[in-house]
Amino acid sequence: MRTLWRLVAAMACLMVIGTAAPLQASAHPEDELCTPNGGMDPALCRELARIDQKNAPPEKSAADAQSRADTVNLGRSGFATFAFYIRIGFAHILPMGADHILFVLALFLSSLRLRPLLVQISAFTIAHTATLGLAASGVLTPLPSIIEPLIALTIAWAALENILFEESQSWRPLLVFGFGLIHGMGFAGAFGDLGLPENVFLPALLGFNVGVEFGQLAVIGMAFAASLYFKRVLSRAGQMQLYRPVLVWPVSALIGAVGLWWAFERVFLLG
Repeated sequence: MRTLWRLVAAMACLMVIGTAAPLQASAHPEDELCTPNGGMDPALCRELARIDQKNAPPEKSAADAQSRADTVNLGRSGFATFAFYIRIGFAHILPMGADHILFVLALFLSSLRLRPLLVQISAFTIAHTATLGLAASGVLTPLPSIIEPLIALTIAWAALENILFEESQSWRPLLVFGFGLIHGMGFAGAFGDLGLPENVFLPALLGFNVGVEFGQLAVIGMAFAASLYFKRVLSRAGQMQLYRPVLVWPVSALIGAVGLWWAFERVFLLG
């Protein structure tokens, strides 16, 4: 099992490097790929260009906007679109999804045992997959002004529980499932900003979701590799009982503080 996790961690590092390399500082990191040979989706580039134009005239009507989207021809098969959006979904987690990274790290730190972690990650995945699909398809219409502060509060709560309880409690998977429903709406907001035409919506949605899952696994893989090294150091020193006081509690406290600050910021400073 340790060998498997090491391989996951190694692959995660390679994916992070490959994803982060072309996404370097600009107002929207994707803008640098919107060049003739940049490889970015034309529909995505169109949407980013509209966002970047502060004084861009509004669409005359929703029908006009949809008509323009429907005329976009990406020149790509459904499978190629699916594969392409895996990368975009992965990039939404690594390196651009700091809030989702911290939440997954809070889940990872909740238990020393593998089974409770897998149960929580599974509950989170099922929940955010459901709301991502429902919100991206228009069945749900969440308000970012509500969802974004709630995401920050889920981070703070998950981190606080790591300090209050030594092991994952029986209600934790249900709580994580509820938090996953909220995070899925956040994923849907990011996916909805891509401005996709209908003919590639479904494969793009599936690819985006798979990319998000790969991003989460990458975070867990790297966290596992780091914790394995830390445990080895403590074991050699005969101080394994210090794992929670020295690693779990301080890191969870930091994650919780960041979550609370983001909640405050998103309600009172950015709202």
